[in-house]
Amino acid sequence: MGHRRTILASGEVYHIFNRSVRTIPIFNTKWDYQLFFEAIEYYLQANPPIRFSIYRSHKNKYSVDFKKRTVTIINFCLMPTHFHFTLKQEMDNGIRQFIQRLSNSYAHYFNLKSQTKGPVFEGNFKAVRVETDEQLFHLSRYIHLNPVTGYLVEKPEDYPYSSYLIYLGKEKSNIVDPRMIIANISRENYQKFVLDQKDYQRKLSYIKHLLLE
Repeated sequence: MGHRRTILASGEVYHIFNRSVRTIPIFNTKWDYQLFFEAIEYYLQANPPIRFSIYRSHKNKYSVDFKKRTVTIINFCLMPTHFHFTLKQEMDNGIRQFIQRLSNSYAHYFNLKSQTKGPVFEGNFKAVRVETDEQLFHLSRYIHLNPVTGYLVEKPEDYPYSSYLIYLGKEKSNIVDPRMIIANISRENYQKFVLDQKDYQRKLSYIKHLLLE
């Protein structure tokens, strides 16, 4: 495990992201996404009593305790080859615990399903501290526009594997808390805030791709 330059401090907010090794698709079916969502919820608790794989088979024996959480999820998007989260760390080492448990659990599932071995995600997840409210708002828009930028959908509300519909008030969630953003931007204005940059973000992505070729 390499040294992390960014210090993950409790009470601070970070953009957390990682991708699959060799950018292979790791979310291929709705069941893959569903399992990842269930693992997200399970590993939000600070002290999960058992491994997630065992919990899934014996849910009637265990309960999820959200009284103490490792992190608060402000928003997220799962893409076929990578994931994005905006996380507020709620306890010391909370982000690292949450992401490592989640990634390791999904890697175990993916390897069993695909009959492969070895790492599924790249080494250390990436972490960038969010320093201002303005950065937080723009990051949220960037994350929710990822499926549009990647030409998976034309409208972010048509993508089921992000927190965007929660922000619009069209879905409820136990795992996402949008209040840090929605308290400052109404749901109606937030939708306009996101959609106003849809074409621009696609253009930026295309130019970046050309420069990297």
